[in-house]
Amino acid sequence: MEPQNIGPSTSPEQNLMEGSNKSRMDFENSELIFVNQATVEKLAGGLISHYLPDLQQSKTALQELTQNQVILLDTLEQEIAKFRECHLVLDINMLFTEAKCYYNKLVNIRKEMITLHEKTTKLKRRALKLQQQRRKDEFEQEQRREKELERERQLIAQPAKLS
Repeated sequence: MEPQNIGPSTSPEQNLMEGSNKSRMDFENSELIFVNQATVEKLAGGLISHYLPDLQQSKTALQELTQNQVILLDTLEQEIAKFRECHLVLDINMLFTEAKCYYNKLVNIRKEMITLHEKTTKLKRRALKLQQQRRKDEFEQEQRREKELERERQLIAQPAKLS
């Protein structure tokens, strides 16, 4: 490349664009240039040696980041499991509260059933006593009727016997 005279009216950006355009035109106009293979290998080796340490550091950093993400995911899963267990504990506590409530209802129903059983037993006894008393009264009334009938028969005049 030849040095160009740069005037005060052109900016550095314009000069850069002009220079790149000129090199493109030179490349397009020129014939293919043959380069020595050893030179290409040395240039490639230099390029690799320049960027390889940074790439290896990046690779190590990415591996470490991946490991940290795996650890973070495991920790997050454990926390989610703990959170679910807490909800289960709350659900279990609610179930125990409900069970206690239903137990109290069952106890009250049992007391009512015992009370009702006692009342029915008393009513059955009373009904039996009343039934026995009614039978006794009916028996006594039947005996009174029989006595009255017997008395009336005896009061009815009987024909005298001829002797």
